[in-house]
Amino acid sequence: MVNQNLTATEIGFTHEDFAALLDKYDYHFSPGDVVPGTVFSIEPRGALIDIGAKTAAYIPIQEMSINRVDSPEEVLQSNETREFFILTDENEDGQLTLSIRRIEYMRAWERVRQLQAEDATVRSGVFATNRGGALVRIEGLRGFIPGSHISTRKPKEELVGEDLPLKFLEVDEERNRLVLSHRRALVERKMNRLEVGEVVIGTVRGIKPYGAFIDIGGVSGLLHISEISHEHIDTPHSVFNVNDEVKVMIIDLDAERGRISLSTKQLEPEPGDMIKNRDLVYDKAEEMAAKYREQLLAKQQGATAAAAPAETLADEDIPPATELDEDIPPATELEEDIPVVAAIETEIPAATETEEEIPAAIEE
Repeated sequence: MVNQNLTATEIGFTHEDFAALLDKYDYHFSPGDVVPGTVFSIEPRGALIDIGAKTAAYIPIQEMSINRVDSPEEVLQSNETREFFILTDENEDGQLTLSIRRIEYMRAWERVRQLQAEDATVRSGVFATNRGGALVRIEGLRGFIPGSHISTRKPKEELVGEDLPLKFLEVDEERNRLVLSHRRALVERKMNRLEVGEVVIGTVRGIKPYGAFIDIGGVSGLLHISEISHEHIDTPHSVFNVNDEVKVMIIDLDAERGRISLSTKQLEPEPGDMIKNRDLVYDKAEEMAAKYREQLLAKQQGATAAAAPAETLADEDIPPATELDEDIPPATELEEDIPVVAAIETEIPAATETEEEIPAAIEE
């Protein structure tokens, strides 16, 4: 018969010894740590996770994914082992709270930063609109497209469900802002099929004091007032009306800024023909454009030849770039002088001016 009245000395292992052993092998966990864990119990609105602590950690259903989850089984399976983010310190019961959602957000921000660095074009469907623009999801993050960067004649409300190509305007994890441009993606795509010196037919979509916006196949280029004619023009309204069909030549493609610059001045056989005889300018457009391309090629070849001896210049002959900064105004100072492509009816506000209209990328 077994003696059930054994003393602690005879057993050689007390409850205090067991607790001390647990403390010895217990890991120290801190909020912000990413640790491996194994699912051992799935609850109706969460799950218990073994991460090696004395008490099982808990992950609530709202922390299981960036996306909406209706049931824990959509994300987790019993005995599954994966990484978890420690969200909070132990509560009064010694239990930690975990998150998968935070890990997905960290990786999503890393991915969109990489996509922005690569100047990638991404596609996403519009899931909602507000008074300032449209909302999309990129890598699980909520992105915002300002209304001035949506290139479509559809009402914003009709964009819900539509898949759009997009370029990144702002990726700021610290401020929780992800801003994108549909217009810039379309301009880049169109630019890939256009060349400087090419003659295109377009339609006048808007007229401003500084020039006319010309729609060329779904994107807009700016025909600046100084590029309408060799003769002085007081206002573009004296030459064009909205919906006029015009023949213009591309003189600059700026993919980074999404700008297409146009000219009719360079197509004039004689100075002032755009005012006196517009039909003649259009008839001779291809011929004048060919001459322009020849002149442009000659300039480029001349510039290449002039640059060839540059390698022999001594270092002291080349001023450091920083000494030129005061002579070159920052890009922001030029924005009001050079309107952006496709901003026909409205100017594009700076990102900071629309802060209250830009939803956070992370939905807390």
